[in-house]
Amino acid sequence: MIVFATSRTRIFLVLLLGLAIAACTDTAPKGGGDILVIGDSVLAWNGRSDQAIPDVIGKTLGRQVTNKAVPGAKFANGSALFSAIGFDIQQQYPGGSWNWIVLNGGANDLGFDDCKCAACRPAVAKLIGPDAMSGAIPAFLSRLRASGAQVLWMGYYKGNGKGSFEGCRDDLVLLERRIARFAANTQGVTFLDSEAVINPADPTQFASDNTHPSPKGSALIGAYLANAISERDARSQ
Repeated sequence: MIVFATSRTRIFLVLLLGLAIAACTDTAPKGGGDILVIGDSVLAWNGRSDQAIPDVIGKTLGRQVTNKAVPGAKFANGSALFSAIGFDIQQQYPGGSWNWIVLNGGANDLGFDDCKCAACRPAVAKLIGPDAMSGAIPAFLSRLRASGAQVLWMGYYKGNGKGSFEGCRDDLVLLERRIARFAANTQGVTFLDSEAVINPADPTQFASDNTHPSPKGSALIGAYLANAISERDARSQ
């Protein structure tokens, strides 16, 4: 016999899942800190073994990194419940004063949204318009800059052709071209494409799901981002 969960049970299970995920993220220091990382699973992956991209950034620079990235998070999540437990990247931002904010996002908006990696141009435009200045992403990045933080957006890498989100490739490239244009025209905002260090032909750089980075992949990206931060801010803590 199949027993279907009631709405109350489903909500309870979602809350349990969210609490479990939240427990795996760092506690943000009251009032802010040094380097904040927010985003999706690419930034969160390998975190249980302290080998996620933010872990590498912290170890490379010798600085305090707070990682609030959550697997499955969208940049803009329409569900208030899911947003409250970390599945909205904008809601991961705890406020306060930070020296650097590193973030990514967008893949889950296209992969899990109505377009499901198919006809996603309207979804891309909602995140960032053809002018590269309108939409949810420019508005949020401007808000982060207004807090005084330097902002670093990490672009996605090209997959190895065996993982998920392959159908999203063209729209993700378009999304990130627009973000790069926004960054080029906005002081204090930097766009870095992780494709510069990830080789899609090297399976050792990918996790077993062929989508997320392996510890080796996270190390490559983390060192790349850390170097960019160091070039712009030689101070260490």
